[in-house]
This record gives sequence, structure tokens and C-alpha cells, in this order.
Amino acid sequence: MKKALQPLLCGSLIVALFMMASTSVSGQTTKAEFMSKWKNSKQFTIDVLNKMPDSGMDYKTDPAAMSFKEQIHHIGNAIVGISQGFLKGGDPGFTIDLATASKADLADYVAKCYDYGTSTMEALSDADAGESIEVFGTNVTRRQVMALLMDHSTHHRGSAIAYLRVEGVEPPAFVGF
Repeated sequence: MKKALQPLLCGSLIVALFMMASTSVSGQTTKAEFMSKWKNSKQFTIDVLNKMPDSGMDYKTDPAAMSFKEQIHHIGNAIVGISQGFLKGGDPGFTIDLATASKADLADYVAKCYDYGTSTMEALSDADAGESIEVFGTNVTRRQVMALLMDHSTHHRGSAIAYLRVEGVEPPAFVGF
């Protein structure tokens, strides 16, 4: 009886492994899908910035916290810094003086940062994107660094949305795709 079941069990195991592998592969985001979501992230960040009245740009939840405009600026700075440091990006060719920048200047800066991140990520070959590198003491692929940038942007934009709500401003509607 055991010998009769062995081929069935072996076949079932192979089918199960194949199904798990195909599910794993189909669950991954392609570069094109990621870049589409990245474009949405750019627009959503700018929409959040544009919702804040000028009077709320310096709002902080706590004296030790970043202000609203610092949250938005930090998103852009991280995109540039991480893209340069880990995604083979060159000199972006732009900066901003946050202390004197208007809301429109900050929106332009953040748009340029996202565009710089876009061009840097799109320039990566599949081999470059899959290369394992050390980032903040951990070995990850450049694809994982791209995901980190998305998570980081989402995190700080979420904080900025909370600032909008405290200021009595309805945040822009989320657009997932």
C-alpha cells in the first residue's frame, strides 16, 4: 500500500511546489508596475503639499518633530540621497533652500526629486536592480532599495496627512493605481 501511494504523494508534492512557485512569481511587482505606482506617489505627495494652507507649513506635532514642510522636504531629500548612494544616481543638478522656499518652490523641488528618482531607477538594468549591496548595514538588492524609497515616502506623507487633519484640512483622496 505504501509503495502504491508513493507516486501519488510525490506527484502531489511536485504540483504543490509548482503552485507555490508560480504564486510567488506572480505576486512580484514588475518594474513597469512599480514605476506606475511611483508616478502616483509623486502626484499624491504634491497634492498633500498643496492642500496645506501657507499658515500650516511650519506646523509641528511636537517641538522635536519635523514641521509639515520638513516632512515633505525630507521625502524629496531621501529620494535624491538614496538614489545617489545606492541606485547609481549622479548629481541631480538642483537643490532648495527650505528656509526661504515658498510652497510652490517646495512642490517644484519634490517633483524634481521624484523625477530624478524615476530616471535613476529606470536606468538600472535588470542585473543592476538584482545586485546585492550593503545598505545601512544590511545586504539587499537595489530592487529592495526602490521599495524602501516607496515605503519611506509613504511613511512621511502619512505623517503630513495627519498634520493636515490637525489643521482642519481634508486630505486629498488616495489613488491606489
